[in-house]
Amino acid sequence: MTFEGVCHLLADLVMYCNSTYASYDLAEDEDFDTEMNNLMDADIGSQAGIFEKYPQSYASESHMGESSSARTCAPMSLHDFDETNTFKVDDNPTCLRSRWQLEAYLNQQADILEKDPSSVPLNSFNATMTRLQTLAPELHRVQFLQYLNALCHDDYVASLDNLHRYFDYSAGMQGLFGRSMSPMQDIVVGKYESALLCLGNLHCYFGHPKKALEAFAEAVRVSQMNNDDSCLAYVLGAISNLLSKIGMSNTVGIISSPYSLGTNIGLGTPLSIQQQLLVLLKRSLKRADILKLPSLLSFDHLSLAKFDLKHVQRPLVSFGPNASTKLRTCPADVCKNLRLSTRVLTDFGTDALSTSNDNGSFSTSWLRNLSAASNSWRSSSMKSTKLHNDFDNFHYLAQPSPVPAPVLQLAGSGYLLRATAWEHYGSAPMVRMNALVYATCFADAASSSELSLAYVKLIQQLAVFKGYSAAFCALKLAEKKFPSSTSLHIQLLRMQILHERALHRGHLKVAQQICDEFGVLSSSVSGVDIELKIEASVRRARTLLAAKQYSQAAAVANSLFSTCYKYNMQVENASVLLLLAEIHRKSDNAVLGLPYALASQSFCKSFNLDLLEASATLTLAELWLALGSSHAKRALSLVHQSLLMILGHGGLELCARAHIVLAKCHLSDPKFSVAENPEAVLDPLNQATQDLQVLEYHEMAAEAYYLKAMAYNHLGKLDEREEAAACFKEHITGLENPHNEEDSLAY
Repeated sequence: MTFEGVCHLLADLVMYCNSTYASYDLAEDEDFDTEMNNLMDADIGSQAGIFEKYPQSYASESHMGESSSARTCAPMSLHDFDETNTFKVDDNPTCLRSRWQLEAYLNQQADILEKDPSSVPLNSFNATMTRLQTLAPELHRVQFLQYLNALCHDDYVASLDNLHRYFDYSAGMQGLFGRSMSPMQDIVVGKYESALLCLGNLHCYFGHPKKALEAFAEAVRVSQMNNDDSCLAYVLGAISNLLSKIGMSNTVGIISSPYSLGTNIGLGTPLSIQQQLLVLLKRSLKRADILKLPSLLSFDHLSLAKFDLKHVQRPLVSFGPNASTKLRTCPADVCKNLRLSTRVLTDFGTDALSTSNDNGSFSTSWLRNLSAASNSWRSSSMKSTKLHNDFDNFHYLAQPSPVPAPVLQLAGSGYLLRATAWEHYGSAPMVRMNALVYATCFADAASSSELSLAYVKLIQQLAVFKGYSAAFCALKLAEKKFPSSTSLHIQLLRMQILHERALHRGHLKVAQQICDEFGVLSSSVSGVDIELKIEASVRRARTLLAAKQYSQAAAVANSLFSTCYKYNMQVENASVLLLLAEIHRKSDNAVLGLPYALASQSFCKSFNLDLLEASATLTLAELWLALGSSHAKRALSLVHQSLLMILGHGGLELCARAHIVLAKCHLSDPKFSVAENPEAVLDPLNQATQDLQVLEYHEMAAEAYYLKAMAYNHLGKLDEREEAAACFKEHITGLENPHNEEDSLAY
């Protein structure tokens, strides 16, 4: 054996000899140690909310009535989910499975439920769990797995019933947070507030925000009454997660005095939803730091970064000569919280890993993996001598990580949020880099939902910078990995790209059909799926604008602005204001469009939306041009202000639009001579037509060719003028008389 192998073997033996269990059960299955590499808490995260991020410490503890050496008469395979053979005992009725193996099997199924819930059939899984519970009634986590399974399959009644059963019949009287209380309190403390926390997450997942807040508020009361600080910290994090995900105009009657200014500084003025969210986040962060809960601490840093990204932090009391007048978000705070959120890995390495219940499985799996890697490398090298990429060899030689999957998920979530932050700030290279880091380094620990989101971000970048053909090729590959029927992210991405292409081609019926599908996907409950509802309304307004129904488009946009204002979604308001300015510009009401463009520009500066601010500045230049040629100089100055940002980080459409506006400024200026400087007009127009050809954008391409024909006419180049005019006619015909609209749904 190698030196490392001997060290790991000795470590395994030391753990065996120093075990505190009455009987140290060895696994009967020779491959059991391989399964233990993925051992994690049975309370694995669900999609219900914040709870999915926290590796709890109670998995390794023996619950009341559950002996660590309990055995079940069932030859259970820990590797494959086979309903028919899992509990078949006729072949070997004397084969026993240790409690250790049963828990490993349950942990494995929980891991599968989190990573790929669509691969687990609802009825078959429940039948298997029921048979397992019959054989081992003391394994109450079976009911929790049934709850997770029902939750993943959107079965509200079954998930609620199984959750109640788990907390009614389980012997886990200490709840979810592994505290050491007095023997008399162990039966009560922790169980009820933990059940309320899970119940709140359940209602949050199914879109019942008021019921969720009621459960969380009761959990706060019980946790405070029982001095359950750990559970209280998690509940505060869950409430902040709910308020950040679900739009609520007020929480009067649910969250009252503890979160109002009346109890803090005596003014009796209620806090807004955003101020409540900030207070809760800071309280949860403080408690997590005091109680040394690294996972919750990381989650709170991520939540604070998300809050700082979309909200301006005004002081609770702002008056007097020394009051702060700074009304801008701070990207430095966002980056700071994102950096602090990844410290969960180092905190786990120094604290949690040293105190974790190491059962020797990691050492054994390390040796097995090393042997398997060496054998696979030898066999592959003997089979083929062709040149090939050595990534597979590197992948096989990599050793398993001792860090649990939930901890890796938290660290990876920081990179996903970084990508989202750079989307807001307008840096496309940073978006791609962070999305690639997540998809490459955290794919094994990531849930299918978050991993599909990373793929979505990369494909969106392809659509913006490379066109729809490249995006659809990547989308086909993503759909093989994440079927659109089971992945909402992939389904929304497909609809987004199809809608954009339909608008560019002038296929308005298809665009309207896709808008209707957006509306169907969102929940009818007020405040739930608010971002999806806003996107559906934006796309409906853009479709009406493309159909030249300006009054209806303006009505939809105004209603959308009211909705965003109601839920304090100021970042979305910047885009809505820009849409209103665009509607007024195209309806020949440039004077009415100027205030909307200026307001959008102001919002963008407050929230550091650099690329959107450049787009608003470009719209402002177009509005000035629409007021007459006397404003050409001012419009040209505005274009030059935004050109650097647009050409550096803008996509094909935005760059083409900037080139067209630049050419229009020169052609509108009475002092500009095309004959003296033809490149100033023709170069940007040629670049614009190339970009628009990739996007199949008929309307904007027709405008570009029209300006080219005008420029060639000034230069006296008749052949080039006729060629540009012919292209203009082709795009106008394609826009006004679309053919084969059903092709827009194919890719």
